[in-house]
Order: sequence, then C-alpha cells, then structure tokens
Amino acid sequence: MEELIEKIIAFREDRNWKQFHNPKDLAISLNLEASELLELFQWKSSEAAVEENYEKMKDEIADVIIYSLMLCHDLNIDVDSTIRNKIQKNADKYPIEKSYGLNKKYTDL
Repeated sequence: MEELIEKIIAFREDRNWKQFHNPKDLAISLNLEASELLELFQWKSSEAAVEENYEKMKDEIADVIIYSLMLCHDLNIDVDSTIRNKIQKNADKYPIEKSYGLNKKYTDL
C-alpha cells in the first residue's frame, strides 16, 4: 500500500498539484468522483449498468481510491490500521448473531 501511495504522491508532485490539494478540496473531489461512479448506475438495473459501464466504473473507482489515499497521506492517516480499526468497530456494532442476513442499521438490531 505504501508503494502505491508513494506513486500517487509522486504523480501529484511531478505536476505541482499539491497547491490545489488541501483536505477540503480533496474531500470535495472524492465526493465528485463517487458521484461520477453513481451516475453510471442511473436509470439502469445494477446488472445492466455493470455490463454497459464496467471499464468506466474501474476508472471512477480508481479516482475515488486515489483521492482517498491522497487525503490519508496528507492527514497522516495510516490506511491499514484505520481500516482494521473500522472493521472491528463494525464487528462490534453488527455481531453475527444479530445481523446475519439482515440489512438493518445497528440501532435497529
């Protein structure tokens, strides 16, 4: 993961784009890219959207991940430990015996 983040940051530094990448603008860009991904599903079934837009979806997902990783880098967030901690929090909120096969929010279990 660190090698990938370094590659992303090098790409940005090579173009002198850090000046545009404050946390607020990275968060906005992340949201915009996620919206572009969502737009690929608009007015289609999930299956049809994937069939028609699979390659575009890969690009939009990559953009979402890239902006997320840049934001983590700039905020000094360790991606690995942050994800592991969140998985544990979710496991605590959604114990298997209460949530298995259900799509309810943890407050409704």
